Amino acid sequence: MAEFVFKEIIKEKNLDVDFVVSSSATSTEEIWNGVGNPVYPPAKRELARHGISCEGKRAVQLKASDYEDYDYFVGMDSMNIRNMNRILNDKDGKIYKLMSFTDNSKDVADPWYSGDFETTYNDVYSGCKGLLDYILRKGK
Repeated sequence: MAEFVFKEIIKEKNLDVDFVVSSSATSTEEIWNGVGNPVYPPAKRELARHGISCEGKRAVQLKASDYEDYDYFVGMDSMNIRNMNRILNDKDGKIYKLMSFTDNSKDVADPWYSGDFETTYNDVYSGCKGLLDYILRKGK
């Protein structure tokens, strides 16, 4: 969800040409026989409620070689952060938890257990806005 929310936010500000945004799984749960699952249907519906498309997206696995290609690696929860640190060996401090860019550094609400995709969207939206503000202030 965060990939598409962030892409929408930067597009609205005409900044989309300045960013490369991609999401990757930190575990293999969404990848079967080398093929990633599409976006979970309730998440896709929540994005569509906000006019955001995620058509064609399939899960891909985060890999150590991704580290040199991106300036930021942003996880949704503490488990993501642990997995990212294990995979990436974060020597340059590129790993962040999304909600750390808000007033509340909690984990993003996990709709897998609650079924509440609206709360998750709201967390993701707040975190993505905060992330963009951080990047623009920092200048990178």
